Amino acid sequence: MHPVTLRDPSSSVAAQFVPDAGMIGSSLTDSGVELLGQRRGLDAYVQAGKTMGIPILYPWANRLGGNTYTAEGVTVTLTPGENGVRADPNGLPIHGVLAAYPDWRVTASTDNELTAEVDFGAEPRLLAAFPYPHVLTVSVTLADRALTVRTTVTATGDTAVPLCFGFHPYLRLPGVPRGEWLIETPGLRHLSLDDRGLPAGDTQAQPAGSEPLGDKAFDDAYDNVDDGAVFAVSGGGRRLEVHFEQGYPAAQIFAPPVDDPEQAIVCFEPMTAPTDALSRGGYRTARPGEPAVMVFSIHV
Repeated sequence: MHPVTLRDPSSSVAAQFVPDAGMIGSSLTDSGVELLGQRRGLDAYVQAGKTMGIPILYPWANRLGGNTYTAEGVTVTLTPGENGVRADPNGLPIHGVLAAYPDWRVTASTDNELTAEVDFGAEPRLLAAFPYPHVLTVSVTLADRALTVRTTVTATGDTAVPLCFGFHPYLRLPGVPRGEWLIETPGLRHLSLDDRGLPAGDTQAQPAGSEPLGDKAFDDAYDNVDDGAVFAVSGGGRRLEVHFEQGYPAAQIFAPPVDDPEQAIVCFEPMTAPTDALSRGGYRTARPGEPAVMVFSIHV
């Protein structure tokens, strides 16, 4: 693996991405202080898909409702353990097929920018799980204390490409007790989930607000996220913001209980569609000749 380090030309913020390991963001630091949850580490991500840092969940975020889905007139049957498909404890396909995928091609790199792509249309293993030929491009830029992630999906066949993916930034405030973290969210719509983590159908409007994390645990789904919406966690004189700049109308907030304070994290997950939209519908598409562009950023 060959990590690529990006440095903000105007500050002490640095980031690291690993194209050979699924283009994962493995580190985000300020004056050497790590702001991303390392969890089980990069090796566990490569060997078993155990997420850390900032992984891309592609082509679906979180889980599907079963091993078969029909989208854009095509029915697909998935087999966990084959073609990059992994299953959650309930046997449901989770986090797509690009976990630690090694064949990202770097197309541009400078001191503070990195661009890499995957040609789905040229990879039979990927097309077996998601048969919509396209090129996936991820560009990351670090400037003015902000890490900006720009994702472009360009259809290369005659079929529109469903947009159901997301990212999973594991944020942390080192040296600050978890109970003192302040969570801020924009106006959203909360989606109730069943015991498998799938949308159950009930929804409730949730106004913008802030609250101490305390001993609360989150694994909650939302939609109606406006372009430009800002999620934040702050404490101990530090503030991390996730800006859903463009093309992410859904979100998951994840903050599990932990025994080890050093393992405390909170995630504000930008998602192009709610969980299981690939099966249920309600997603947007990248149509032939009309590339779709999605942007989020993390401000330190």
